[in-house]
Amino acid sequence: MRFHETIHGVYFDDLDAFHILHNARYLLLFEHAIGSFWRHLGWAGVLDFNTNPDQYHLVRANSLDYQRPVIGTGQVRVRVWVERLGRTSLTFGLRVMPLDEDIDHATGRRTVVRVDPETKRPCAWTAAFRAEIAPYCAHIETEAGK
Repeated sequence: MRFHETIHGVYFDDLDAFHILHNARYLLLFEHAIGSFWRHLGWAGVLDFNTNPDQYHLVRANSLDYQRPVIGTGQVRVRVWVERLGRTSLTFGLRVMPLDEDIDHATGRRTVVRVDPETKRPCAWTAAFRAEIAPYCAHIETEAGK
């Protein structure tokens, strides 16, 4: 299984009063890493749902666990992969780590659901999307959901 990884700066205004990365900033790091992942797959620029209907998806849930604080300014790595690809949903796995060690500052998940642009109801990912994202998936559900 592949993953996508980015390096992000931690700046003074990202820190809380204790000079620790503020808890809300982790979700922003996740957001930036997922955005970088989509760009890596060629989803950059203006969204066009007519040529790429899989771009129309909404966030269903975020979860985050803090293991070890990021102290002070510097840089961190954020790793993203697909934990699970369902018929209509996709769950990303995420890790925030120091540059020089594979130990977690935080781990998290984000689930997105593909929706029909008109009805806003869940709909299936396209076969082309499923094939493109498959190398990044830890678990892929079949059409029957098994």
